[in-house]
Amino acid sequence: MHRLLKILTSRLPLIGILVLIQFCLIVGYIYNFAFLHSLTPILDAIGIFIALLVVNSRSDPAFKIAWIVLLLVSPVIGVVAYVFFGNRKLPKKLANGTLNSSRNLKESLEKDPRSTKDYMKDPHAGIMYYGDNKCGFPVYTNTETVFYKSGEEWLPVYEEALRSARHFIFIEMFILAEGSLWDEVHAILKEKAAQGVDVKLIYDDFGSVTMHKNLYKELREEGIEAYAFNRLRPALIVSMNNRDHRKITVIDNQIAFTGGVNLADEYANRIRRFGYWRDSAIMVKGPAVWSMTSQFLGIYHYIARGEEKDGQYRRYNLPTGSYEVKGYVQPFADTPTDGEQMGLTEHLSMISGAKRYVYINTPYLILTDSMVQELQNAAARGVDVRILTPHIPDKMIVFQYTQSSYARLLEAGIRIYEFTPGFNHAKAIVADDEIALVGTINTDYRSYFLHFENGVLLCGTDSVKDIRKDFEEALHISHEVTMEEVKHTNIILVLIRAVLHVFMPLV
Repeated sequence: MHRLLKILTSRLPLIGILVLIQFCLIVGYIYNFAFLHSLTPILDAIGIFIALLVVNSRSDPAFKIAWIVLLLVSPVIGVVAYVFFGNRKLPKKLANGTLNSSRNLKESLEKDPRSTKDYMKDPHAGIMYYGDNKCGFPVYTNTETVFYKSGEEWLPVYEEALRSARHFIFIEMFILAEGSLWDEVHAILKEKAAQGVDVKLIYDDFGSVTMHKNLYKELREEGIEAYAFNRLRPALIVSMNNRDHRKITVIDNQIAFTGGVNLADEYANRIRRFGYWRDSAIMVKGPAVWSMTSQFLGIYHYIARGEEKDGQYRRYNLPTGSYEVKGYVQPFADTPTDGEQMGLTEHLSMISGAKRYVYINTPYLILTDSMVQELQNAAARGVDVRILTPHIPDKMIVFQYTQSSYARLLEAGIRIYEFTPGFNHAKAIVADDEIALVGTINTDYRSYFLHFENGVLLCGTDSVKDIRKDFEEALHISHEVTMEEVKHTNIILVLIRAVLHVFMPLV
């Protein structure tokens, strides 16, 4: 209730109301104008024309269907909505800025020819080669990783790593929220900044909407160089959809963290909003940390408007330790500005390459047609495909859509579980005891096409089996969904889910 009250009294409801008023005024004006001047046939023709463009676009089929239905059923609303939201092309300033930063990031990364030669012998070389050769993210050896199966397990290690900083702390987070967890981290950051440590913090303005709108100014006064990514504005602007969903923390180029956890109390179960909050994180030590340092600097270079010049990247590339551990580690970042859906491709590749099993953690099951097809193909090959979703949702509409996907997956032989104690926010995928991915990428359209995301691909490391063990332990306290349950769903709910299934790709 306290969290809900904070949201209702924040700037988000006001911004939402102002945007809705703008949309209604525009639609109302066009409707009246159309009827008064007999322009309805023209709008119908425009709707058909745009629908043809959508059909011939390279978008996902479900995305196409949603727009076609809206454009043909209600051309006035459909045309207006498409003008403002239909084109996924980002505004030039955001697109060019983040693209330039992405290029600078990749130029700062150097490939190790020995690592390339080594990993090409691995059974999963294809997926690593794609990230390396096509997307520019090197594969590293001699890198230690530690998997944390909960926020409670991750937080003490995280805070201790922050306290150990001697040179710099970089944090990029989707959500900052008031509470004891943020208070503790904030206190550490203030202390380290006072000691002369270079502390930089980037947070998403939408994800952190319950915080004070001038938080970044207050933090700067404390010596913390803070930025709010993509500031919220009460306007119909496409770029408002593009959020920084990444969670990256780097300390001294020695230790890095990522995963599903944000800096808010529910992520360590200090408060219970939706039952027990199940999440995960990964710690990286060794040469691969530089890749995550560079990922942060890529966004920082854009948002700081060039204050950090390209040549200065190197001063953060402090020597790292080398760990005698097996396997390969490939940190990567995904951006909606480069035309490459790396997160989606990584998920598809893991599923298509699975031979024995593939286990998927996800809070939201809003699958592209390509994902559904790949999951069905894997099950048809005899692969043990299991998906773990929440039992207690954080967003009811999204949960209804998630459940609307169950039938076609169950029919293909895919096993689906709902995490009974609460909300499953983990975003870890593991296959065959050989390969795993931990990061921020959900199995939904927003992560695949709209958000800035990141992850760490693991091949042959000890953490891979830890991720599998964590998934299997969660199944013991989860409910397996059956086709019989799905068939007995209330008819009203079935109809609601059917509508959601058409339009959810647009949300």
